[in-house]
Amino acid sequence: MKVNVKKLSDRAKLPTYGSEFAAGADLYACGEYTVGAGQTVFVHTGIALELPEGTVGLIYARSGLASKRDLAPANKVGVIDCDYRGEVIVSLHNHGSCVQTVSDGERIAQLVIAPYYTAEFTEAETLPETVRGAGGFGSTGR
Repeated sequence: MKVNVKKLSDRAKLPTYGSEFAAGADLYACGEYTVGAGQTVFVHTGIALELPEGTVGLIYARSGLASKRDLAPANKVGVIDCDYRGEVIVSLHNHGSCVQTVSDGERIAQLVIAPYYTAEFTEAETLPETVRGAGGFGSTGR
């Protein structure tokens, strides 16, 4: 799949895959940022994307950054619609108690491109019964 990427800054880096079978492409910070404890900062990537029609860009945490430095996307999973042409910005939250610095060119999140379905929502008076029913929030056990 081909994805056109527009650099909005000379310092911007194109997304890259860390290994042959990586599902997520690394996104890079464009600029230096200080993220205080409990703070959320918009980290610019300096790029805009042209995602293929019928796909969505999902922004996930990088496991090392989240587990070792407490930095992860504030919205848990960011969504980039295929018709969005603005800059990709990662809303990075510091879940820890120490101030963290994000350096220019540092890997900050990963982008997974996936297909999606668009539903036609119709109102219904009833829904078919299932074994699970309305059970949620741990109702199926540990």
